[in-house]
Amino acid sequence: MALTPRFSLRSLSLVVAASGYSVLSLASMGNLGTTYGVMPIDVATAQSLSMFNSQVSATYYNPAYLTADERGELTTGLLHAEQELRSSRSDANGDIVSNSPSQHVLIGMKTNVGSLTRFDHPIYLGFIAGVEKYGKEMLAFSSETSETGQYLQYGKEPLFLNIGGATPLWRGISAGFSVRITLEAAAQLDAVSTLGGETSRERLAVNAEPSLKSILGTTVKWGETLCPDEACLFSGWESALAYRTKSAASTSVNSNVIVTQTIPDPGLSLKVATIDSFQPETIAFGTQYKGDGWRVGGSIEQQNWSELEDEFAQESIRDQQSVSSANRIGFKDILIPRLGGEYQLSEHFAFRGGLAYEESPLETTRNPELNYLDTDKIVVGLGLSATYRKTRLLAYPVRMDIGYQYQQLQDRDFTIVDFDGNEQQATADGDIHVISGSITLKF
Repeated sequence: MALTPRFSLRSLSLVVAASGYSVLSLASMGNLGTTYGVMPIDVATAQSLSMFNSQVSATYYNPAYLTADERGELTTGLLHAEQELRSSRSDANGDIVSNSPSQHVLIGMKTNVGSLTRFDHPIYLGFIAGVEKYGKEMLAFSSETSETGQYLQYGKEPLFLNIGGATPLWRGISAGFSVRITLEAAAQLDAVSTLGGETSRERLAVNAEPSLKSILGTTVKWGETLCPDEACLFSGWESALAYRTKSAASTSVNSNVIVTQTIPDPGLSLKVATIDSFQPETIAFGTQYKGDGWRVGGSIEQQNWSELEDEFAQESIRDQQSVSSANRIGFKDILIPRLGGEYQLSEHFAFRGGLAYEESPLETTRNPELNYLDTDKIVVGLGLSATYRKTRLLAYPVRMDIGYQYQQLQDRDFTIVDFDGNEQQATADGDIHVISGSITLKF
């Protein structure tokens, strides 16, 4: 795509500077799936039962569990997160760093495409997509340094997209594979300008290429595997293992400006490269027990955030190569335990809840210019499902889910360093409220 807008050299400078100092749309090192949960069940159980969720969010958490329900489904949903992220300082007028909400519209579908082949073997395909601002914002992006403090994991992630498939292998054992799709955007800007800012021969080219990152999952239903013909000690037990490679959206901008009588050909070159919505390499193991109308389970995740240090060292805005080794930002790998349960209240209604404790991956508390804030957090979720098995128009059940989640960010002390090198002590904390709802049609 090529555009030729009219603009001044001053405008170009503002665009480049805004990539470092904008506060309108903050980047996020987390994402919808890891920060809140994709579907209402994931939100309500604090993601403790996400590896055993047969809905389309399985393409992100554990694609193998697409095989748990033979029916196809079409799901649409909304997620709204209200956040109050605070940093108390003696020299500040207020303590709120950010209170911008996250608003996603979600749509997903899964179906059995095994009937397309000559083999009597099910193959399930599914996808899920989420767009910020209830579908109005797909590619908004900002990356910045800060002299007052900014939060690491909370912010907008305009596009969330996963697609994958799964199939049963043998007696209760299934496997799945999916990809998380992120965008690598690149822009090239060329112009000729006078000292007064009048431009000519402008050219702007923007390209975005998809980047595919793998997600692998496997599920074992121990009763079907070890004692398929009768009930035994292992009946009702299920285990799952999933692996997600690291991924990140990225943006690079190259510009070349010739200023008549001042900067001759080949002109002034400016280059900016930065990343957004980084997702760490993750290994997750979960298990659950299903009884008569109830289930309880949990999972533990290892998230390898230490790899983010290398990403920051290679980009322009958060450039850590120019910082002394003692002052460079540091991250650590973390383990996240999750526990949850579900109870079938009646034929139509089910109640669920979950609890998780997430340690902060940010190891350093003094990060000059970046001034990132991040704390340990306690996550609590509650939810309700309503299933209508018979309707006047539809041949299959309709299910509605609603989930609520509260995240309490624990107090943590940081040293804020402004652009002049002055230091100030700050205490970070916050509260986050998430509400999510969805409607699922079976077919």
